[in-house]
Amino acid sequence: MTPTEPIRLAARAAHLPASATAALDARAKQLIADGVDVINLTSGEPAFATVEPAALAAIAAIGEDFTRYTPAAGIPQLRSSVADYLNRHGTTYTADSVVITAGAKQALHYAFTGLLETGDEVLVPAPYWVSYPHMVALVGGVPVEVRPAPGNSLKITPQQVRQAITPRTRVLLLNSPANPSGVVYTRAELTALAAVAAEHDLIIISDEICDHWVYETTFTSVAALGPDIAARTLTVGGMSKTFAMTGWRIGWIAAPAHVSRAMAAIQSHTASAPSSVSQRAAHGALTADLAQELNRRRAALDERRKAVLKALSDVPGVQVDGEAQGAFFVFADVSKTYGLRSSTHTISSAADFAGLLLSEARVAVVPGADFAAPDHVRISYTVPPDRLTEGLRRISNFVSGLAT
Repeated sequence: MTPTEPIRLAARAAHLPASATAALDARAKQLIADGVDVINLTSGEPAFATVEPAALAAIAAIGEDFTRYTPAAGIPQLRSSVADYLNRHGTTYTADSVVITAGAKQALHYAFTGLLETGDEVLVPAPYWVSYPHMVALVGGVPVEVRPAPGNSLKITPQQVRQAITPRTRVLLLNSPANPSGVVYTRAELTALAAVAAEHDLIIISDEICDHWVYETTFTSVAALGPDIAARTLTVGGMSKTFAMTGWRIGWIAAPAHVSRAMAAIQSHTASAPSSVSQRAAHGALTADLAQELNRRRAALDERRKAVLKALSDVPGVQVDGEAQGAFFVFADVSKTYGLRSSTHTISSAADFAGLLLSEARVAVVPGADFAAPDHVRISYTVPPDRLTEGLRRISNFVSGLAT
């Protein structure tokens, strides 16, 4: 008989699954470490180097021994530079509106912690980033999926939001450009969704972490839709995606001042503040003239995006859903491969498809079950062009080799 473990976990922790995206990425990386030629298309980060001004600012900070605690809301100069950075989208934030956090994920956690009472509901458009519902549940909230209608390019509509609202609904969560789908909402679409939120007195949390990575369309910040919408909106973002600074862990919340003060208070009792050195690095990046370099990087990823869309259009049984106009993902429906057999197994789910693709073709993609899209896989196109081309060739050969 196995003895009872002396430490009993709280239910919120005992039943919390690990991130599927992290697990797949770890499995692929382990195979690579073992010498296997795996092409890893699971990553949620650009393969570019951290922008140089950030690195130089960090080195200078260390040389100046700028390695102590900072104010809980972040150093004033970074809060100001973040506000300026956000306002290029038409918002009107000030330094007092901004709280610097250890990544956008922590910013979201603080937002849910500060806004939700036990049982409060958060409307989460599906497909969604894997961590959203768990973040809501961890603080006692209830995530409520809002599923797009078939044929609506994986976008939710105002009518679907209205139908999901109950007396316990408190927050509408929006994510554009979206992970995992790459969907980008237009200004008109966001205006219509925000109007429903205002009509029902909902708070909007807008995750805009991929605001730079938009192709063939225009990015819209929800808080730029007007002062009434800005007054009920928390904007979440960070340095990770645009500036290739995932490991530096700098994100932010921008919100009405009383909300920002509450978020800073929460941080003061948890993380104290983000890394001082990382904050200086972020300020260095935001105050440098990086427009040309960032646009070059976006153009490079756009070429890879087009290559994926073109290659997959020729693969029978794999259909791209959504318009894939943002972030660095293509979301593909693989349900038409169900019932087909590889050299070893019959495919009955997207998880089967992804598992066999990795074991037989040595390409790693993320199955969509944890994104609330069990018939899909997410393909990241951040890897170098030659590896992406080879990965797409392997996917095509794998699917063409499936038998009935």
